[in-house]
Amino acid sequence: MMLSLIIPCYNEEKNLPLLIERCRSLCSHGDIEVILVDNGSKDNTPQVLAELLSKDTACRSVRVDINQGYGYGILAGLKSAKGNILAWTHADMQTDPIDLVEGKRLFEAHGSSTFVKGKRYGRPWSDTVFTMGMSFFEMLLLRKFFWDINAQPNMFSKDFFESWTNPPHDFSLDLFVYFEAKRQNLRVVRYPVLFGQRAHGVSHWNIDWKSKIKFIKRTMEFSFTLKKRYK
Repeated sequence: MMLSLIIPCYNEEKNLPLLIERCRSLCSHGDIEVILVDNGSKDNTPQVLAELLSKDTACRSVRVDINQGYGYGILAGLKSAKGNILAWTHADMQTDPIDLVEGKRLFEAHGSSTFVKGKRYGRPWSDTVFTMGMSFFEMLLLRKFFWDINAQPNMFSKDFFESWTNPPHDFSLDLFVYFEAKRQNLRVVRYPVLFGQRAHGVSHWNIDWKSKIKFIKRTMEFSFTLKKRYK
């Protein structure tokens, strides 16, 4: 089965050479395509992508002219994907695209009614505490077991993607897809993924406690929307 990996890129010009090198290594492991979504970048990401991908057959790019959120960029890539297995991960190299090899093996072993998701290790203790708090909140509110909601990668069938209704356009997409997998009784398979330092630049949301509080507020608002939608 063909795997399409979506990687949203917002102002990631410095990370792209290493990222694309690792993606090419990933594509050597089988029937895999990589779609790098230029998610409305304001730096030289479009030019760097054009240069690095000019002679590439396994990797291609999709352009979103105006950034409308992390989730919007992922959805744009998913809509253009050719594979019957779909996945996404981040462009910052905190998780290595080569992790998808093990994810694909697990997906194929368990079947198409499976949701495969990474389980991060090697994170700072403060981020781990933050993750624990958010996980317990979502479990209490939505009455389903969640853990490490924003872990990468996420992998699922194209049929599952086509079943989504009104997915969010921001970072809540991680929660939405995890929740939908639980709601539709997919088998959730987790596997350990090393979470390292960004190769270049800084996070677009996890900068300080002020940004964390903003993230928490938006996630909680969407969580109550989910609860209301499926009560």
